[in-house]
Formats: sequence, C-alpha cells, structure tokens
Amino acid sequence: MTYVDISAHGISARLELLHGMISQLVVERDGRRVSMLHKAPWLGETMPADAAPHLAGLAGDFFCAPFGDASADNAPGHGWPSNSPWTHLETSRKDSETIARFRLDREVMGAELIKELRLVDDHPFLYQRHVFTGGHAVGIAVANHAMISVPHGGQLSFSPKRWWETPATPLETDPSRGRSLLASPTKATDPRHFPLAAGGDADITRYPFASRHEDFAVGIEAEGSRLGWTTVARQAEGDLFISLRNPARLPMTMLWFSNGGRDYAPWNGRHVGCLGVEEGAIRSLLGDSAGRTPNPLDVAGVPTGLTLDRNGAVEVRHVIGEIRWNGVVTNVTAVDGGIAIKDAGGETQTVACDLAFLGV
Repeated sequence: MTYVDISAHGISARLELLHGMISQLVVERDGRRVSMLHKAPWLGETMPADAAPHLAGLAGDFFCAPFGDASADNAPGHGWPSNSPWTHLETSRKDSETIARFRLDREVMGAELIKELRLVDDHPFLYQRHVFTGGHAVGIAVANHAMISVPHGGQLSFSPKRWWETPATPLETDPSRGRSLLASPTKATDPRHFPLAAGGDADITRYPFASRHEDFAVGIEAEGSRLGWTTVARQAEGDLFISLRNPARLPMTMLWFSNGGRDYAPWNGRHVGCLGVEEGAIRSLLGDSAGRTPNPLDVAGVPTGLTLDRNGAVEVRHVIGEIRWNGVVTNVTAVDGGIAIKDAGGETQTVACDLAFLGV
C-alpha cells in the first residue's frame, strides 16, 4: 500500500505514505468538485542524487519539522516528516466523522510523531493534528506546507499582520541557476507594495506578481488576532482555498512563490503556477527582525518555534479547505458553527467548520 484514502460525506483526501504528502483534497457540492492542490511536474521521474527525498513526491500539503534547514536533526530540508515513510495505524468512522492516524517511521529530534487527519460530513475542511511525544528540541521550527495550483493566477487575502519580511538571503542567489526578485532582507507593512531588489515594488497579494522567479515572504500575525486565516481565490476556476490556524500557536504565514525561477534539476524551469501557503513558527527565515536586538518578536511574546516535552506530548493543529467561490475575500470571521467569508461587494458566505479544533 503506497497511499491511504479517507472520506466523509462531500469530501475526500489521500495521504501518500512514502513522504507523508496529502496529495489530494477534493470537495464535492451539488455535483461540482473543487480540487486545488498542486503536484510537481516531475512525479515519477528519477531524481538527482543530491535532491532531498521529498522532492520526488512533491505534492499537496505536508508537515515540516524542523521546517527549512533540518540539519539539527541530521535530516534533509524540511525534516524527516516529509523525507521518510509513515505507517498507517488505523482509520475509524464514528457518527459524522472519519479519523485516520499515522506514525512517522523515524523520530523527530528524539520524539515520536503521530499524524491525525479528520474529515467531517459536509465540512469542506481537512483537520490536521501532529502530536510529538518526548523529544529534546527547544524552539524547533514547524510548519504545514500547503501548495496551491494557480495556473491562471489567484488573489490572496490574509488576517491582519504586524508586517511582512523576507529572509536574510533570497531563495536563489546565483543567476546561472535561478532568480529571486524580492529585496532581502527587508520589511513592509503593506503586502501590496513589497520592495523589489531591483527597485520599485510588487503586489504579493496577487499570483503571479512576476514571471520566472522563486521568492519567499513571511507575514507576522497582528497583535490580538483570534483566528489566523489565509485565502487564495482562483477567479478563472471559481474556487477558494482556505487555511485556518490559531495564531497564538502558529503566528506566521509564509508564502512561497514558485513560478519557473529554478533552472537546475529537477525544477528545470518547469515548476510554474505553484503558490506555497506555509503556516507555522520559525525564527531562521526571518531576515530583518531576527537580526535586531532586542528581537521584536521576543519582546512581543510571539512564538518562533515549538519546544518539545521530554516527558509529555505537544501538538500542532491546522485546517485547510476548499469551496466554490467568486470574488475577492475581504474578511473571515468566526460565527456559530463555522466561519463567515465576506467578499468585496459585502456579500457573506457561511461555511461549516469546527473552530473548537483550533482552540479559538
């Protein structure tokens, strides 16, 4: 068995066991399907010898720990959760819910890691829970790594942010191998006017904001935010990707703009139309703020990593979903039984969602 399918009424998902990738998420309503997750064009090809294992199956959404540089755990980039196999423990169905549980075949910083995926009848959401038991890491970087397919472009919207910033160095620094366009490190309060390295600015709330580039930006959640959310509206397809989190636990929204900006294998300039929406907590990918003393996030009490418990368990929760949608999202709020999504025209759509899962 190489994958496990789970389903509830109106929704289904697939987990690839080799690298823990959620390769499919399909929502069905009134005979219409929504499926927005991205898959790399090289799936099934032989990978370069120096490629991280997860690149061979790059698709959908996966969990990263440590996120980014995982050398502290002697792991390839993004850590063992996306670079080693998972074992399916069980799938259960009770009342209106389906829950599947998986165990990572390797430890993460000395901890056992369990993945729990939950679907609820008529909820267009996948509820994800990752539980670490034991371990010895302080401030480990963690993130969910959803990738949205945006072949015809998309409009991004977010819960309020303190600011946006780029890492200390761009994703691509050698012009013979690839290109990054955003200034690094720098900071902006308005993502519609983010500085470019060559001068001027870009609107990073739109995909694409340029061609043939790889870029990364981090948004820090605003003080007092109760519900962290990110949406990606695909106007051509008439649908909407929704990411939900508790900002007290995961205070950062990270955007990966992958649009043909890498010329080396396996990318070869063909990885286009991919937007990463990566929700998490990380210190090393903060450029401007990480270099300041005192660190403004430490002063504000914003977590920049996860501390494991040698004698107990800690967990990370995240929710992703998809719905039919036309318009531009201006706000997402918690309401009884779910969330209310407001568009630029003032219309509101209420969507069933278990926000208690996030503790918000």
